[in-house]
Amino acid sequence: MRPPLSKIDYEVGDKIEVCSKEEGFIGSYYEATIASCLENKKYVVCYKTLLEDDESGPLKETLFPKDIRPIPPRVRNYHRFQLNHKVDVFYNDGWWIGIITSKKTLMRKRYYFRVYFTTLGRMMYCHCSRIRVHHELIYGDWISES
Repeated sequence: MRPPLSKIDYEVGDKIEVCSKEEGFIGSYYEATIASCLENKKYVVCYKTLLEDDESGPLKETLFPKDIRPIPPRVRNYHRFQLNHKVDVFYNDGWWIGIITSKKTLMRKRYYFRVYFTTLGRMMYCHCSRIRVHHELIYGDWISES
């Protein structure tokens, strides 16, 4: 069971991540900025990488606080990644949780890790620059599992 989260009051301009509830994207997080704070305790967010359907600009959405979280610490120390480490991988415009399934591999003069994504049911090679240490937000603190 997931522990309760500490209440966080966001302000306009705060950088956050939004948890996707859309089928096929569940478990992924997308970077956004708080665009406004509404009186009903909801927030309007403006996504960094997602666009409106007509591609006229960044997607804006009104969300409950439970659907957003602060940006986790940016730790990309791939020298410490080992087999079975839980990581976040930037893929398809968002961050997806995966498990390292291979040692660092040199391909086409660049280093990659093979990562298995349980929510996608697939494995793929991911460039080191797109991988970060996975953190969980527990009682308002970021905890690293690796």
